[in-house]
Amino acid sequence: MTPDLIRQALRQVRYPGFSRDIVSFGLIKDIRIEDKQVWIRMEIATRDPAVPEKIFKDAHAALAEIPDIGTPKIEIDIKDAPGQANAGDATTGKSSIPGVKHIIAVASGKGGVGKSTVASNLAVALAATGARVGLCDCDLYGPSIAMMFGSSERPMANEHEEIIPIEAHGLKLMSMGFLLEDRSPVIVRGPMATRYTQQFLRQVAWGELDYLVLDLPPGTGDIQLTIVQTVALDGAVIVTTPQEIALIDARKAVAMFARVNVPILGLIENMAWFECDHGVRYHLFGDAGGVREAAAIGTPLLAQIPIEPVVRRGGDSGTPVALMPPAESQASAAFHHAAQALRQTLSTQAH
Repeated sequence: MTPDLIRQALRQVRYPGFSRDIVSFGLIKDIRIEDKQVWIRMEIATRDPAVPEKIFKDAHAALAEIPDIGTPKIEIDIKDAPGQANAGDATTGKSSIPGVKHIIAVASGKGGVGKSTVASNLAVALAATGARVGLCDCDLYGPSIAMMFGSSERPMANEHEEIIPIEAHGLKLMSMGFLLEDRSPVIVRGPMATRYTQQFLRQVAWGELDYLVLDLPPGTGDIQLTIVQTVALDGAVIVTTPQEIALIDARKAVAMFARVNVPILGLIENMAWFECDHGVRYHLFGDAGGVREAAAIGTPLLAQIPIEPVVRRGGDSGTPVALMPPAESQASAAFHHAAQALRQTLSTQAH
């Protein structure tokens, strides 16, 4: 019986709602073996009592597979999520980032659904209402916000050693893309990814903001867990395309946020259709899959975004399509509609 053997068994235990195990997440703080008695101490930062209960049960089941282990003693130290102890409930509109009123995560279960495009244009549309908006690119491995806003500036630091966000089109921006050369890959393991994510949220001089939009990486990994444990999210917007393969992964994202008590503010169906010059709509990826999914999970459908060449051109040139007047683009109109619906949802939630 060795600590390594016990740790290997605990790698079978997943953090509820996430794909990674509790050992990789660093929850195991101590393993002791005294007179054939195994003692394990864990620390979990959560406000959901179901999370430590599930981990406790699954850990016992995993350890029971070790021959002659007896009955291990598992102690779980439950802490408030970092930055949330005095933040109040997320639904009250309070934020764990000073000066920021609302924090909104834009997420998807898989890549390739246009999540960063949605996050960028949703932030632009929110700013068009007169709100003060920030956009944080939390996708460290595939950052795209710098290109989508046409900026190659390098961030500076202020006298408090905080990163000064880049400003473009009236928004405050932070992305790993501002720190790298165009062809430089990000090669970091989980702990370093966690550290970078926390720095982007905690050590950036965001100032006074009405909304901070977080563009999350696809999937349900350690960066997502870091975010929900670092800041008090007001909620999440789920992005999907209409086909079933995307909807399956969207459901996983919804389940992840449910596990950590983050409300779903709405669903956005991207690439909903393509309309030709004659006004005929072609549903290239399926018809109204996002509509049905929103109804099934009981969340608002914030918008259906059509496929328009101007959306791609805007993303490539650093001028998001939501900068266009809604009358000139169906996609722009849809993003502005989504922003208004989101503002209404957050206002109702706060009251």
